[in-house]
Order: sequence, then C-alpha cells, then structure tokens
Amino acid sequence: MPRSSVSQTQAQLQAMTQTLSPQQLLVVQLLELTTVELEDRVRSEVMDNPMLETAGDNDEFSGESGTDSDIVESSASSDDDDYSGEGDIPVAVAQRYADVPVGDSVSFGDTLMEQLGQLTLTPTELAVGEYLIGSLDEDGLLRKSLSEIEDELLIYNNMDTDEEFLLSVLRKIQTFEPAGIAARDLRECLMLQLERKVGKKANPLAISIVKDYYDDFVGKRWEQIADKVGVSKEECRNAIAEIVRLNPRPGASLSEGIGYSRQQVVPDFILDVQEENVFVSLNNAHLPLLKVGDEYLQLLEQQNGASEAAQFLRQKIEAAKGFVSAVEQRQHTMIVTMRAIASMQKQYFLSGGDESMLKPMILDDVAKVTGLDISTISRVSNSKYVQTPWSITPLKYFFSDGVVKDDGTEQSVYELFEVIKEIVEAEDKSAPLNDQELQEQLVVRGYNVARRTVAKYREQLGIPVARLRKE
Repeated sequence: MPRSSVSQTQAQLQAMTQTLSPQQLLVVQLLELTTVELEDRVRSEVMDNPMLETAGDNDEFSGESGTDSDIVESSASSDDDDYSGEGDIPVAVAQRYADVPVGDSVSFGDTLMEQLGQLTLTPTELAVGEYLIGSLDEDGLLRKSLSEIEDELLIYNNMDTDEEFLLSVLRKIQTFEPAGIAARDLRECLMLQLERKVGKKANPLAISIVKDYYDDFVGKRWEQIADKVGVSKEECRNAIAEIVRLNPRPGASLSEGIGYSRQQVVPDFILDVQEENVFVSLNNAHLPLLKVGDEYLQLLEQQNGASEAAQFLRQKIEAAKGFVSAVEQRQHTMIVTMRAIASMQKQYFLSGGDESMLKPMILDDVAKVTGLDISTISRVSNSKYVQTPWSITPLKYFFSDGVVKDDGTEQSVYELFEVIKEIVEAEDKSAPLNDQELQEQLVVRGYNVARRTVAKYREQLGIPVARLRKE
C-alpha cells in the first residue's frame, strides 16, 4: 500500500482591514435607533451608569442645536438660509407639534422581528433576515427582487451574499405568522396560506388552481379551470371560494390586529413649511439633557489615582462621557442628513407633497452633499420617519432612481408613475392598452423606458393587466 504524503506550506498574506473603535461602534448603534428606541436606550444607560445624569425633564440634548455653522454649511446648498435648526423652529410650529402622535403598540415589523429572534440563526442570517423584514411593504409582501436586495446589501451594508442564501433566509421568514407574509407576489402569498393549511384539511384543488392555473384564476375563467382540471363546476366554485377567502395583504391584517396605524408612528424629524421656507428639527420632546454628575468628578479628584475606587470611577465617568458624546454625534448626523434631504427635495415640500416634484435622489447623492459616508446615510434613512404638515413619511420614500428623458433631463420615477396613471385613465376601456402599448405611449412623451420596466411600475401602482381593465 503506497504511503500517503502530506506537505505543509506557509504563506503570508497582507490585507487591510478597518476596525471600528468601541466609541465608533456605539455611534453606529445609536444612529440605527429610532427616536423611541433611543429614549429606551437613554433610560437604560442612566439606570446602569450612576455617573450619567439627566439635567431636567424634557430638556433637549446638548450639542444638537442646528444653528451651529458646521451643520448649516454641511447642507452645501444655496437654499441653506431657508432652514432653521431645531432650536429655532417657530413658536407656532412648536405648538402645533407639541403632541406628536406616539404609538402604544408595536408595528408588524417589530412582531416579525420578535419571531425572527426566536430562530437559531448565524449572525449573517440574522442581519439578512432583519434587512428582508425591513424591505417588506405595508401589505407584508417583498416587492423587490432578490438580486436587488443582494446589490443593496453589498453596497449599503458591505455584505456579500447570493440569491440562494437570501432565498433560504426568506423561506424561514415565510413560516412566520400570519401565513402569506414575505411572499414575493400574490400567487406566492396565496400558495403559502394554502400550504399552511395542509394539516388542516386544505382543499388540494385550491392548491392546484393557484399553482397550475393562476392566470385562468386571475382572469376569472372558472369554466375553463373546471374543464382543464376535470372536475365539476360546483367543485371548482368551492375551491375558488376558499381561495377568495385568503388574505392578499397579510401585513395589513397584522397591523390592524395589533392596533398599528401610520398615525401611530413616532416621527424622528419634524418638518414644516411657511411661505418659501422649510424648517426641520429633531423630535426630541421626550429626550432629557444628559451630563456627567459633578459630584462624581469631584470625588474622582479626591481619590488616589491608583486605587480601585478611582479606577471604577474613572471607568464609569469615561463611559458616561462617551455615551453623551455618541448621542450628540448621532443628533448632529441626523439633522445634517435631514437638512440635505429637505434641501434637495425643497420643491416637493413647498408643493405640499406633490409626487411629481420629487427629484431623483439616491443615498450617494446625500452622502456627497453632507460629506458623510454612504453607510451612515443608509443608517439614518432606515426605519426613520419625518412628520410634515400633510403626512408622516418614511425617509426611504424620498430616495428613488431617475428616468432620463429624451431632452436629457432627469425625472423622478414618481413623475413617471403619474404619467402612467394619466395614460391608463384616458385609455379606451373597451380596448385597454397592454404593457407594450403603454411603453410606446411613454416613448412618445419622451420617456425612453423598457416594456418590462413599464410592467414593473404598473404592478407597483396596482394597475391590473390590460384584459382585467377591459369593460
């Protein structure tokens, strides 16, 4: 028997890695928190560290005033004079927003996060799961493709994944309650609900109809389905009745079940418009002024520098100072980012929320204006809301790709949405336009977009296919 040989080699690899300091990590953690989560974190920190004190009820944090020149200049816009810091917001505006609606229950996203936390996952799976849940729309469906999410995770979170891995995590989320959550389209949503009922005598015919004859089902071709499956019309009607009773919007039903509504979202920013001026501020009504207790600083001076008591005091005091500094840096970064968004989307806010006035804007645009890293802008924008005079809106709403027209101008996809709706509303209902014809109509108006892009936008607008619009 020949003897196997094993050879060992040593190789030296040189790689550059960036390691965040504990203080930098704390800043990042606080930046990801919403206003409500920050309030909880502050309360917890004050209880855990006796050196950290609150200066008074409902006082604002130190260092958060938007009147500092560095905050004003960071907007890098000629419109900077139209903005006041949170300390300068007009009295009338402050009174109007004195009682910002506060939710007394969790969102459906929080409920899904709780279910995610009950699974045994790797850190990467957990991070991807949280991102997927955060990407669900109000109906609880995942409208983005896995390839889009793969790109976003790489660009914004520096996470290198693939669609197969994303799908494996998504499948886990799709087992959560309510059934149908995290489906990628209506068909998958119905299938998830039917499959969940297998152990409860689910109708196999209903599953077959959704799985194999979905187009006929959507087109309400009941008799054709019965003929193709080889069942009686009554059996077919019973199966279809079961499908119709399913919930096409599992996220909406979950929101209603836990008493969640858009008006119960606690906004992180407050924005008001007066004449040609836009005012932005942080919603800090319930955040106290933090400071390190003076008596502990004096006590440290009295201690022997090498004693255990001095070391304990020094450690806690440094932790308190670090936390106060991190909170101040969070507030500074938040207001700088919101000011940049308000400046870039000024015409939208002055118009009172006209979607056609939204400019194309991506994270990198705001990063360049503020001088902040794109990952920082992503953290500020994620799960944060701004209250305007007409709505409470997620910051993600203001970010969208642009559509380049034939004349070279770039328009927001929201303007294109409005054009698509106008074309559909004006079409001949006896012969509605298909996606190819819609695409041709858009080209005539100067919008050079592909047919599949038109189909995607039509679906996002909730406009049915041509045959279902026929009257």
